Amino acid sequence: MTSDNPFLAPSELPHELPDFARIRDEHFLPAFTAGMDAQLAEIEEIVASGEPTFENTIVALERSGRVLDRVARVFFTRVGAHTSPTIQEIEAEVGPRLAAHADTIGLDPRLFARIDALHTARDGLGLDPESMRLLERHHRDAVRAGARLGPDEQTRLRELNGELSALSTEFGSRLLAGANDAAVHVTDVARLDGLSADAVTAAAGAAADRGHDSGYLLTMVLPTHQPALASLTDRALREELHRASVRRGSEPGPYDTRDVIRRTAALRAERARLLGYPDHASYVIDDATARTAEAAGEMLAGLIPAAVANADREAAELAELAGADLDGGRLEPWDWAFYAEHYRRQHFDVDASVLRPYLELERVIHDGVFHAAGALYGITLAERTDLVGYHPDVRFWEVTDADGSVLGLFGADLWARPTKRGGAWMNSLVSQSALLGQRPVVMNTLNLVKPAPGEPALLTLDEVRTLFHEFGHALHGLFSSVRYPTFSGTSVPRDFVEFPSQVNEMWLEDPAVLTRFARHHETGEPLPTALLDAALAARGYGEGQATTEYLAASLLDQAWHRITPDGAPATADDVLAFEADALAAAGAAHPQIPPRYRSTYFNHVFGGGYSAAYYSYIWAEVLDADTGAWFTDHAGLRRENGDRFRRELLSRGGAVDPMEAYRAFRGRDPEIGPLLARRGLATTGS
Repeated sequence: MTSDNPFLAPSELPHELPDFARIRDEHFLPAFTAGMDAQLAEIEEIVASGEPTFENTIVALERSGRVLDRVARVFFTRVGAHTSPTIQEIEAEVGPRLAAHADTIGLDPRLFARIDALHTARDGLGLDPESMRLLERHHRDAVRAGARLGPDEQTRLRELNGELSALSTEFGSRLLAGANDAAVHVTDVARLDGLSADAVTAAAGAAADRGHDSGYLLTMVLPTHQPALASLTDRALREELHRASVRRGSEPGPYDTRDVIRRTAALRAERARLLGYPDHASYVIDDATARTAEAAGEMLAGLIPAAVANADREAAELAELAGADLDGGRLEPWDWAFYAEHYRRQHFDVDASVLRPYLELERVIHDGVFHAAGALYGITLAERTDLVGYHPDVRFWEVTDADGSVLGLFGADLWARPTKRGGAWMNSLVSQSALLGQRPVVMNTLNLVKPAPGEPALLTLDEVRTLFHEFGHALHGLFSSVRYPTFSGTSVPRDFVEFPSQVNEMWLEDPAVLTRFARHHETGEPLPTALLDAALAARGYGEGQATTEYLAASLLDQAWHRITPDGAPATADDVLAFEADALAAAGAAHPQIPPRYRSTYFNHVFGGGYSAAYYSYIWAEVLDADTGAWFTDHAGLRRENGDRFRRELLSRGGAVDPMEAYRAFRGRDPEIGPLLARRGLATTGS
């Protein structure tokens, strides 16, 4: 790596923000190579450092790999948010190398002998609680990584990890290309009847951006449900859009993900068996708050009957409302959202499209998301227009605490583009650590449709909710106050990580927040009280459908990851049959409600980090709903409430057991009642 490579040393920009103005694609591979070489040299120093101590082994491990950490955080931010053929080529090369590098360290018998010796003697080391937890974490991670396997087993484990890394990369690449290819091109604007004027303009812009000489492009979001289905009056176009969505990855050709899926599932099952677990789900959930795959599965199965019953009732209501509009009288999946909006207008006197002029992006950000955080936690955010990101759309804000001290940086990359994968997420460019003297730099990435130049960005209520949700993750990273980088921010069990973000959604509906940001973008008039009340009342409608599609995806995830090594589909053509059988067996095969994600575009579990863990959202919602009840009982949006939540939960990262942190905050274990009431599932019991 040459001396001008920007990853060689920490950035000199505020809070070590990566110097994106200097970073070029050709810097990545040399930095990865140098970073891996440097960390292996650091491991050699550790194993040669004499009698093992906590400082010369565990703390030294925490300090190792800084160059690799810097380049990996920037590179994988680019992979998700602004890829290119060059980035994809690098990812395909470096993914297996990183897996092999992790195995080289995790399976080093000399290093494990030191960690194991310290773990055996841990009670006599005089460690503080965070240090004790770190030692236990490193020991557990090493065992779960295969440190106790024999040489032949470790060789096979390395092969499995390398191939699984390559498969994950391949899935993501095919999914992104397939989603771009699946976008529906419309030539006659009359077919877009029902879409708002700004949505039509955005569709025209998308068509031009993708190289069409004319017309309009309805681009794909990651889930099955496409937002335009709620508005389009042209039933044939709704069907075309829906079928394009559910077809992604399921047909022979360059975007087919079926072989990747079945191979991934089989290899994950084999790896789990090798490591002493019955299946991949058991391996994953053993390290989560649910503890067992059976516990997660029982919760999901217990919720299905009431969710499906509610969905059936909603389907009957919508079919009756649609009446003669339906050919043959059957409500189809592409009809659901359209007639649900009609139902809300009829029964709640609310039209979702009428809300959009009152939900302008900049006001939502500043007077909604940021205002709520300021009222609750005392922080302020000031935009830093002098700081640049990896794309011109990226913006940064400096975050200041109530006492005037600077916490770190918050970045946002909000607009959809062909180089960005679908969905919304948070990631850290720099993680907080007292040991390393680092403040957090966290990013929120979304896929909002970019308006035409000079036009306002008007949002749906769901998009506003996503902004609040992702900023909840950002707060988890920004408020981190731990010593060791292993525990920083969102480094908590997968089925706990969604909890703070889901709690943050509640402030969207708080009158003290909503009345500030929900104002007409032209007149500044507040959202009329009657419309607001109707919108909030209407929110509860459709929980049967929403819960059923989510549970179906979660159960599908579990089905793929409870198989034995020889239980995967034999051919690509068997993948969708496996999916259908799994949903039927779980009681979640609703004819009008496909899963939120079908297997072939389920990026969370085949291209991301949620394999066997998609249940986490509703598992965390038990905590979220119970916490919402606590805030309501304690007068809601008050600084003392926010300070308690921050002190006991948001600041602790992984430095304490998450359920102990929850009990410290709540004063007891979580109760499921508030979730059942919220989802209309109270009839299921506890």
